Amino acid sequence: MRMYDIICKKRDGFALTAQEIQFFIDGVTNQTIPDYQTSSLLMAIVLKGMNKEETAALTLAMMKSGDIIDLSAIEGVKVDKHSTGGVGDKTSLVLGPLVASFGVKVAKMSGRGLGHTGGTLDKLEAIPGTKIEIERDAFIKQVNEIGCAIIGQSGHLVPADKKLYALRDVTGTVESIPLIASSIMSKKLASGSDTILLDVKFGSGAFMKTKEDAKKLAEAMVAIGKSLKRDTRAILTDMDQPLGLAVGNALEVKEAIATLKGEGPHDLTTLCLEASAIMLEQAGAVKDAKDAYPALEAKIKSGEALQKLVEMIKAQGGDASYILDPAKFTVSEHIYEVLATSEGYVEHIDSLAIGIASMKLGGGRETYEDVIDMSAGIVLNKKVGDKVKVGDRLALVYTNKEDKVSQPILVDVHDAFTFSKKKLSVKPIIHEYIK
Repeated sequence: MRMYDIICKKRDGFALTAQEIQFFIDGVTNQTIPDYQTSSLLMAIVLKGMNKEETAALTLAMMKSGDIIDLSAIEGVKVDKHSTGGVGDKTSLVLGPLVASFGVKVAKMSGRGLGHTGGTLDKLEAIPGTKIEIERDAFIKQVNEIGCAIIGQSGHLVPADKKLYALRDVTGTVESIPLIASSIMSKKLASGSDTILLDVKFGSGAFMKTKEDAKKLAEAMVAIGKSLKRDTRAILTDMDQPLGLAVGNALEVKEAIATLKGEGPHDLTTLCLEASAIMLEQAGAVKDAKDAYPALEAKIKSGEALQKLVEMIKAQGGDASYILDPAKFTVSEHIYEVLATSEGYVEHIDSLAIGIASMKLGGGRETYEDVIDMSAGIVLNKKVGDKVKVGDRLALVYTNKEDKVSQPILVDVHDAFTFSKKKLSVKPIIHEYIK
């Protein structure tokens, strides 16, 4: 078998066999295929696509390229959730404890943020002392005893994807649904959970800009999961404005805590309740997701959901007093108001612009080596559909950077808001459920 022949076959629009795909991934993993041939096949896939069988075979081969985590020592059904990334997305900090409060096991491996999207691990590390690198036995023990753990991904998980992603990033081959779907699903499947809920976001602050593309990606990933005998479902969610009000690590942790107390923003609360209900149905804890809402609200009202977050943070070495008293979080030296210079109704909030502004304030990283200012970020005071008068506060900006750096960013935050003279109907946070 020759890589040259595989490239030509895909270039001419023919489907690759599972054996040819396995040969390709083995060569990528073992570094026996040169980068120029790997890049050539990636471009052929972008141009000619892959069918469902090819995409499933690619996912399976990538999944097997490194460690496959065995979670069989964890009792009961193990559930997982994955978001394709967005601005203000702190749902894992709410979902994990909330679902675990029902006795369902949440064994989650997450990533860090890069660019305008925030990472769950960075948010956790905003809580002093919290460890995200945990040995396998301790991870399993924690999930068995507490019900949830959120940790960093193994360095040996899906090494083929790391190599392919690095090449895709510099060869113009990122925008391919089969390649995106196999990249995400290979990591999720290798992580060992029994069920997967995919939160596929679309809009200005998401990787997928349109609902149509997000649906194609979601359907491809659900098909992969089903082909490999995993209960995989997806929701399509709106990222045309930031999720919730807070953007920035400590600010988002405080908002997650508020949501677990029943005091969170409407869109974040709605998403967390609906996603939790689906995960409980996947785990068999309820017969139908629709039946779960009263019980979910009761867990929040009783404080059981928040207590699970306290237990998880304690188990991972963190100072749980910050969960019980969020006022302990460090506040940035500079807090600026962004005021409206026109009136009307908020028509749109550019999530990408808000995310980039938060990053520039210190709340994110442009490269993995950048150090994050955990206190930096933005808290919105207005959302789409809200009425605004001249002089009303649109947002508060938190930073430790000097004024001359911050002032242009304040303009960017202001300009992220657009207005309409007419009151607009607010889009639902969840647009579609795919199972």
